[in-house]
Amino acid sequence: MTASPIVVPAEARQRWRITFRREPVAPDRVGRWAVESWGACLAASGLPIAGLDADSGRARFAIGAPLPAGAAGEAELLEIWLTERLPAWRVRECLEPVLPEAHGWVAADDVWLGAPALPGRIVAADWRIELASPHPGSSEVERLAAAARDLLASASIPRVRIKGTVERRYDLRPLLADLRVEAGPPPAVLARTRIDAELGSGRPDEVIAALSDAAGITVEIAALTRVRLILADDVARPDGTPRD
Repeated sequence: MTASPIVVPAEARQRWRITFRREPVAPDRVGRWAVESWGACLAASGLPIAGLDADSGRARFAIGAPLPAGAAGEAELLEIWLTERLPAWRVRECLEPVLPEAHGWVAADDVWLGAPALPGRIVAADWRIELASPHPGSSEVERLAAAARDLLASASIPRVRIKGTVERRYDLRPLLADLRVEAGPPPAVLARTRIDAELGSGRPDEVIAALSDAAGITVEIAALTRVRLILADDVARPDGTPRD
């Protein structure tokens, strides 16, 4: 009996960091659905994806960080590995027509094959949270701005996170890097939340809840957008200007 030949997977020769945008989606269009959609996209692209299994459609890729269903993303990140070196125009030409539902192409960067894993390098996220209330120019917006400054100056921000029927008390302050209020219109909150392997992630809805409590004002969110993901070596403020 002749033994079946051993198939050795082709070695990755190029690594691309894909930047894409995403619209808000239904709750069942995140998590596993998102992973499977990207796998199908890569399998259909015709690109020489490292580790691609033609039968299962599985491919080697890494999604930067999960994005909540109700949020838009302007510069989400994903990395893929190719077994051949290709120019950026070819990568875009193959990927853009088969992107998952509600996704759009932004850019592609050729990154070092030996760079650390993408998810572990993401340390923060910038959010723009447009408010339906209070109305722009009102004294309540000024109170929100003052409350934002007070929160940043505080040593701790005690909060309660509910998961199912379990309440967990935690401190939001270590997960909040920056917080500002723009008068608008529309009024908006700009927040930078940290992502920590041990503490977890600062969530924009929890930031708004803390801000609302601190100001004594009921705040309604009109639109939520993750503007960018911050890597460990990034130094930009939430508005994109460099830090000193």
